[in-house]
Amino acid sequence: MAQRGPRPRELWQRLPLVRRLQVVLDRSRPAFSKGGRYERFGVLHEMVDGFLFTPATATLNAPHIRDGLDLKRLMVYVDVAVFPCIVMALYNTGLQANTAMAAMGIDAIPGWRGDLLATLGIGYDASSIWQNMWHGLVYFLPIYLVTLLAGGLWELLFAWVRNHEVNEGFLVTSLLFMLTLPPAIPLWQVALGMSFGVVVGKEIFGGTGKNFLNPALVGRAFLFFAFPAQISGDSVWTAVDGFTGATPLTLGVAGGVQAIQEAGITWSQAFFGTIQGSLGATSTLACLLGAVFLIYTRIGSWRIIAGVFLGMVGTSLLFNAFGADDDLGATLPWYWHLVLGGFAFGTVFMATDPISASMTNAGRWIYGVLIGLMTVLIRVANPAYPEGIMLAILFANVFAPLIDYFVTQSNIRRRATRQAAAATTGS
Repeated sequence: MAQRGPRPRELWQRLPLVRRLQVVLDRSRPAFSKGGRYERFGVLHEMVDGFLFTPATATLNAPHIRDGLDLKRLMVYVDVAVFPCIVMALYNTGLQANTAMAAMGIDAIPGWRGDLLATLGIGYDASSIWQNMWHGLVYFLPIYLVTLLAGGLWELLFAWVRNHEVNEGFLVTSLLFMLTLPPAIPLWQVALGMSFGVVVGKEIFGGTGKNFLNPALVGRAFLFFAFPAQISGDSVWTAVDGFTGATPLTLGVAGGVQAIQEAGITWSQAFFGTIQGSLGATSTLACLLGAVFLIYTRIGSWRIIAGVFLGMVGTSLLFNAFGADDDLGATLPWYWHLVLGGFAFGTVFMATDPISASMTNAGRWIYGVLIGLMTVLIRVANPAYPEGIMLAILFANVFAPLIDYFVTQSNIRRRATRQAAAATTGS
């Protein structure tokens, strides 16, 4: 049994305006509760209250679990971990666009984005961090707002129909989903992909905690197969019309390290993320910073991250040793696989999803190794689709329950064996 009690005094809730809003929400709660005048709109009231404030419910009967981690705080931790990727998304999107504009002799971008930058007095100097950040923001912000709107509407609709609270899971799903997209993707496709990921990847299975696939990856995979021209190729990764350039990953799987170096791309550039690619998935450094935070807060499993890395390294070494001489993609070393494409982003933020990943410790190792193995295998064996981490994680999501089942059964058999041996010794 649970009842409402005094709210925890979080720092920002001490602000006068916030305290007034909290009083208004508390006083209006009876009208939105069961039997109240506005009962049908209770989901909306709970969504606003749950998003802004710590829930004031307390469990009265045993058992009690004293833990400060709830779903909201978990989602906030993931948002904090992904923040370095957001910063790199803003900077690198603007950097790639400004660099391409300078090479093509373009002075300004057309449309409302160019008008806004002109109004703010923002130029297109690729050597200016400030101008790169602003240029990236005019592409980042519309995509993010569309994902929030699309995901929020579906979450609200399903919560309304099922008469349960709106959870904050779509906030993380929308952020991770949009960071895997090209910067100039049509916004209607963003809304369609986000809708597919939330509805088909999560809600039809019962909502957060019941889905076995990562919703952000489900939406990304849908866009890839439904609209390949806008989600892949050489002309979608830089936000400048008419600019064409292969990503380092495409160059690497087709021509090995030599092709990457001939394009003037160094390993350090790929590590820091100043290369063409998805909005926020290019910087390995930013992903590693997020990994440290997720592991420290115990939100992300270090076993999965280590397993993916070991699987990638082992498979890469096998291809390097036994791959065909004429297959240059097979010669790509593991340390290049690490910094190319979305490998680091997928490993840190997608593979460690606590809902769709394996839940046993031994299973997490197997799950991670499987992802690393499949990633390199797809990259090398399927040149038509150089990025393998997305499909590898979805593939592992499907087998995660089976992996946990066999691990659990193995533990049961070992325990039974030890108990039988102990009984025999005792007799």
